[in-house]
Amino acid sequence: MQSLPIAVVGGGVTGLAAAHALTRAGKRVRLFEASPRLGGVIQTELDPQGWLIEAGPNSLLLGDPPLVRLLDQLGLTSKLCEASPAAKNRYIVRNGRLQAVPTSPSGFLTTSLFTLGSKLRLIRELARRPRQRTTDLSLAKFMESHLGQDLVDYAVQPFVSGIYAGNAEKLSARHAFPSLWENERQHGSLLRAQQAQAKARRQRGERRPRLVSFQGGLETIPRALASTLLPGCVELNAQVEAVIRDHAWQLVWRHEGEVQTESFSDVIFALPASALAKITVGTLGERPLAALEAVEHPPISAAFLGFQRNQVAHPLDGFGMLVPAKEKRDVLGAIFSSSLFPGRAPLDHVALHVMVGGALQPDLALRPPHEIRARILSDLTPLLGLRGEPVFVRQRTWPRAIPQYNIGYERVKEAIATFEATHPGLRVAGPVRDGISLPACLASGLQVAQQVA
Repeated sequence: MQSLPIAVVGGGVTGLAAAHALTRAGKRVRLFEASPRLGGVIQTELDPQGWLIEAGPNSLLLGDPPLVRLLDQLGLTSKLCEASPAAKNRYIVRNGRLQAVPTSPSGFLTTSLFTLGSKLRLIRELARRPRQRTTDLSLAKFMESHLGQDLVDYAVQPFVSGIYAGNAEKLSARHAFPSLWENERQHGSLLRAQQAQAKARRQRGERRPRLVSFQGGLETIPRALASTLLPGCVELNAQVEAVIRDHAWQLVWRHEGEVQTESFSDVIFALPASALAKITVGTLGERPLAALEAVEHPPISAAFLGFQRNQVAHPLDGFGMLVPAKEKRDVLGAIFSSSLFPGRAPLDHVALHVMVGGALQPDLALRPPHEIRARILSDLTPLLGLRGEPVFVRQRTWPRAIPQYNIGYERVKEAIATFEATHPGLRVAGPVRDGISLPACLASGLQVAQQVA
């Protein structure tokens, strides 16, 4: 059994990280990807005119030691591109104009972004005692109990839109943001918890997490991971349909209409929820993960818009802006791409990465591209002082984007745990279980590889 290879199903960053770690540990690996390319949603386009377009994530928060070690193993540490110092600025739209999120206590006390009541509520939050909750609740209710409704509307919900494209009234506090849940349990006050964690990092001599990318974009990571795999171990356009237990695990997959089988000691599934739901196990065609089809994945439409610098009045001196649902606009937010990292736009031009849709406005993401673009420009023109049409446009719609860890998500995790317990040798990794961020996906792949190896 030990001489059989290990199958990794899914060629996104989770699957690639698992395959890389297993290969590095001396294991034989076969990687199966249903599409014609590796990398999943991590896609970078380098346009000859000088634009760099990220179809998926735009940046990577680098801090966890395993991720730091991985980039070092891949020879990528020297190629890191640090975010501009201006990226520390974040903007939130309130009353029709961009307002900077305060970054200091004095800035918070003097900002007009939040009401006086919100400021007093936040000061009182420091006195909260640890709490052991017995039932889950929405992130909105959880945060309202700490910060009040105004901060939920103008800080929490826009933040959730930027991370999950989700609805704070539906997202599970316990599963979508487990660190907040644990902070309340240990410290009571979320602010005191942050202070304690910062102090602990200083005592350990750890640097603060850094916002990074690469000169060639984030697709640098999946390309580097793929380059460490042995020749011939990757199968593209390979649709895995079933696994059958014999003396080992027989993987049934289809390539160009031809059905093939192959034996493996272990199988790692690094797939989206909908693909996991379709996998059959055994000769009777049972689908033990069929319940995962119900995981919500709201659609998102992203537009990369390029302008001449003199077409935009706002200085774009920050990471970007978020638009609260209370503002009644179509845009969820925008990343100031050319301000965040160098090389994202030609000289004397700027680039914006704008998102619409998500859990609050799913239908909007599925409108025709010209209508989406018109709505985006209608929102951004008064907010950023735009003049004229963009000189460069790329649009992309993800019909099923980010899995929503909504209230009741423990049923998804329990279904996966039961699946693994009743089918030894089969494992699940990736954003459906271990977190949606790029660092979380990479960590998930590394962890499952360690378990198998």
